[in-house]
Amino acid sequence: MVNLFGGLLGNYSEVSIPELKSQYGVYLTPQEEIRMGFKLVRDAFIITDDRLILIDHQGVTGKKTRVASIHLNSIYEVTMETGGTGFEDCEVTLHYITSPYHKSNNLQTSLYKFEFGKKFNVQPLYTALVSIASENCKRLNS
Repeated sequence: MVNLFGGLLGNYSEVSIPELKSQYGVYLTPQEEIRMGFKLVRDAFIITDDRLILIDHQGVTGKKTRVASIHLNSIYEVTMETGGTGFEDCEVTLHYITSPYHKSNNLQTSLYKFEFGKKFNVQPLYTALVSIASENCKRLNS
């Protein structure tokens, strides 16, 4: 019941890897492995060893599905906001490169924000993503 209320409020909750594989395994490439994943009522995001998969079920029935990817090697900045007092939630925001050539002069970027319940420990997710971003910054700026 708590997960349902969290979902209705727009907060992701963690899902087990076996459950993610059974529901979303069709979106994985042959050698890709799921590291962790989160669900929000019908929508989900999955972190694999190569990319972040965003799954958005649309419409009343949810049969129409939009699947998008953010490749981990394109993430260059991650910010975190922990929950405070009251109704404030935790947030993780990813800044990533959308242009196909990461070292181009015409660099295009975007951001994606994830919200979690205020009691969710967002620190491990933030630490994992910021270490990826740090390695990417070193690679991009070398």
